[in-house]
Amino acid sequence: MLKSMTGFGRCEMATDEYKISVEMKAVNHRYLDLSIKMPKKFNYFEAAIRAQLKKYIQRGKVDVFISYEDYTDEKMSLKYNRSLAGEYMDYFRQMADELGIPNDATVMRLARCPEVFTMEQVPEDEEHMWQILEKAIGEAAEKFVETRTREGENLKQDLLGKLDYMVTLVDQIEERSPKIVEEYRAKLEDKVKELLEGSSVDEGRIAAEVVIFADKICTDEETVRLRSHIEATRKELTAGGSVGRKLDFIAQEMNREANTILSKANDLEVSDCAIALKTEIEKVREQIQNIE
Repeated sequence: MLKSMTGFGRCEMATDEYKISVEMKAVNHRYLDLSIKMPKKFNYFEAAIRAQLKKYIQRGKVDVFISYEDYTDEKMSLKYNRSLAGEYMDYFRQMADELGIPNDATVMRLARCPEVFTMEQVPEDEEHMWQILEKAIGEAAEKFVETRTREGENLKQDLLGKLDYMVTLVDQIEERSPKIVEEYRAKLEDKVKELLEGSSVDEGRIAAEVVIFADKICTDEETVRLRSHIEATRKELTAGGSVGRKLDFIAQEMNREANTILSKANDLEVSDCAIALKTEIEKVREQIQNIE
């Protein structure tokens, strides 16, 4: 299915222990540009987060915001530094011997010495944390893709309508082209007769001039290629997927053919059709910039 590059998705998961929120939004970009803002405690998971998001997104500038609230009491543990306590005791004894004073060190006094006891935060269970985060990101990404798909369907219908109009313009050019040659031949014959004042007209010479003129203004190759490009665009839109860059290339080719038709045009009606084609192709190119 066809997807737009603009989209939004959000997921919030909450329990008695935590609340985690993931929000995603995107705008147009030539490639995939992921910007992730999250708590420092999640930095370890950044590579995994990017890998997960790439399963859902191929193009676009995507901003991802992750927040986390922990409702549990701060998990701390008490650590006893045995070797440091031994060093304190050694120095206490040394001081008592050198200064000739009693060594009145007690456990309570030793416990008050710096770094003998320290409080440390208990490390998070990374595997459990990733399970929570992965689920939240997955649900946000699915909603994000849903909005892209809905917008993509709107883009598809709009582009198909524009392609239908372009086919109509090509039909008009092809219908008008033979008449231009006929009108040129008639004008040429009238002009020659007027100049020769009743003398016989060299039909062979006139025919040769008409052939040269017809070859000069012939746009058969351009209209055939235009039809091919229009049909190719229609197929890509119907097939869906990440086709934005390919469609942009096809639109450039269509614009090239329209330019050639306009440069060859020797007729107001054909010129008007070619200008209308160029205008419609530009509209198509603008819309294609929104497709993933």
